[in-house]
Amino acid sequence: MTVMTPAAADRVPAGTPTVGSGSVVLRALLRNKLAVLALAVLVLLLAAALFAPLIAPYDPNSQDLLLRLRPPAWQDGGSGAHPLGTDQLGRDMLSRVIYGARVSLLVGAGAALLAGAIGTVVGLVSGYFGGWADRVLMRLADIQLAFPALLLALAIVGFLGSGLWYVILVLGFTGWVSYARVVRSEVMSLRSRDFITEARAIGVTDATIMRRHLLPNVMAPLATIATLHVAAAVVAEASLSYLGLGVPKETVTWGSMLTDGQLYLGTSWWVAVFPGIALMLTSLAINITGDALRDVADPKAYRR
Repeated sequence: MTVMTPAAADRVPAGTPTVGSGSVVLRALLRNKLAVLALAVLVLLLAAALFAPLIAPYDPNSQDLLLRLRPPAWQDGGSGAHPLGTDQLGRDMLSRVIYGARVSLLVGAGAALLAGAIGTVVGLVSGYFGGWADRVLMRLADIQLAFPALLLALAIVGFLGSGLWYVILVLGFTGWVSYARVVRSEVMSLRSRDFITEARAIGVTDATIMRRHLLPNVMAPLATIATLHVAAAVVAEASLSYLGLGVPKETVTWGSMLTDGQLYLGTSWWVAVFPGIALMLTSLAINITGDALRDVADPKAYRR
């Protein structure tokens, strides 16, 4: 049995599960069957992205015009050699969908990490110091929110040029505001707690207080926001690629596959439908997982 002293208990903000509640958190997650299914889908997608060269039956850019627009295996004219059919250049759709997961997950995770790092620093500084720092940083956040995120991303990508790392930088830069606002709110509710006051009284520096005492207490909401931001970044990357402003065309992405397939929806539906399904399932699985994490972080979830 874990015993917490009053001083230690004061370091844990209200509603945050303690170390001894790990089994409660696990039970809360396992009760959500939909979240378990979503997490399983994400694990499969991650495995496909990591081991794409071993899993994909063909090179995703290998062309064979003699096999162009072959239907999926279960339709007349289809072949087991290409279970999801081929596109307008005879490229294997299954291989392209698998390789497309690599770019989508990399962009989503990279953008979430970058936005989370920027937003966390801004939120800590703004919430802890308050005053002019809070006013300046929050006005910057308001200015960014005044611009539609996708239009801002389009403008920046159009100026910098296309490329995988440019897309990650753009989506990370345009997504930090939500992190900053949540962290600021949490820090403002924590900075008057006794353990912060005691740390100041014994001469602990502001940087140490933010790093060792405040940052660990905002990790739970940050994890939830990051999960949801990954889904938003995946969709945003597909949108940029669909418009021709994402990663280069030679790099396989679900967005560029949708662009290629839009002209064949009436005759060869599979060219656009399969990457669309992959994009939808990825976004849906990430959002469901994020909702589950939010429910687990909510203390009311334990009483259901």
